[in-house]
Amino acid sequence: MSTGWKNPQPQPQPQPSVRSGRWTSLTRRWGGQKHLQTMALLGVVWMIIFHYIPMYGILIAFKHFDIIGTISSAPWAGLEHFRAFLEDDNFWYIVKNTLGISLLKLAIGFPLPIVFALFLNEIRSTRFKKSIQTISYLPHFLSWVILGGILTTWLADTGLINQLLLAWGWIDQPISYLAEPGYFWTIVVSSDIWKELGWSAIIYLAAMAGVSTDMYEAATIDGAGRFQKMWYVTLPAIKGTISILFILAVSGILNSNFDQILVLRNSLNESASNVVDIYVYQVGIQQGRFSYSTAVGLLKSVLALILLLIANSVTKRMNNTSLF
Repeated sequence: MSTGWKNPQPQPQPQPSVRSGRWTSLTRRWGGQKHLQTMALLGVVWMIIFHYIPMYGILIAFKHFDIIGTISSAPWAGLEHFRAFLEDDNFWYIVKNTLGISLLKLAIGFPLPIVFALFLNEIRSTRFKKSIQTISYLPHFLSWVILGGILTTWLADTGLINQLLLAWGWIDQPISYLAEPGYFWTIVVSSDIWKELGWSAIIYLAAMAGVSTDMYEAATIDGAGRFQKMWYVTLPAIKGTISILFILAVSGILNSNFDQILVLRNSLNESASNVVDIYVYQVGIQQGRFSYSTAVGLLKSVLALILLLIANSVTKRMNNTSLF
């Protein structure tokens, strides 16, 4: 016999969407890290303002830009400025100077901080180790304007270097080092190493601090000496750090340190000191050819990106370490 009463069916509860769940998780994470996220946000805003918004000016490289007018009103030039740079009579010797200085810095200046950090890491006296480290990275905090003045004084005819070499009998008469193009690359590379050796070693020392002491103890039990521990324990443990810094160094191979060369160059060593950055400064700022200099700078940036991708691919295949 039917009573007319039916058992009510449970109503399905609305499920939160995946998007709302992610938003809730993001909100909670922001609330727990609001101070750190605010600091990071300020950095992002700074990068957008000073790095991404100015990229609109890249259009100058493809236009006949005049400082009196605006970028939007300037007539299009296409690839004319790029073609003019590649056909310039100074192109090959500018590239030769840029690559020569940069490759020497990479070949000599990149491994030296690693070696310096390895030996510094082996010093047992904490006070002596900190003293050496402080002395070595102190030049990093001096600008090239100051160091350039010091080097110009030291390398003059009556400077410290000539006085020492004459006193030791290594030379018969003073040498004007900055007036001789043959000495310029050596001066640039050696002074750059002097300035950045200790500072660059800090990163490797920080990576070495994370190496487990158990690995050193096991190597000691196996009869390994200090140099064997460096080669078989320390270096493999920091190869990731070395790879990342190598990728960044290769990507910046077309940057010859504009500040350094600008304060050390003169009309007598121009044949060895005229690099891409100096050329862009002379053509763009001094001669007012803004479109041409922008095209040269853009071409250099594109080549740097290609070098970055190549170096990243090579290190990824060699030891499975890469930036991306």
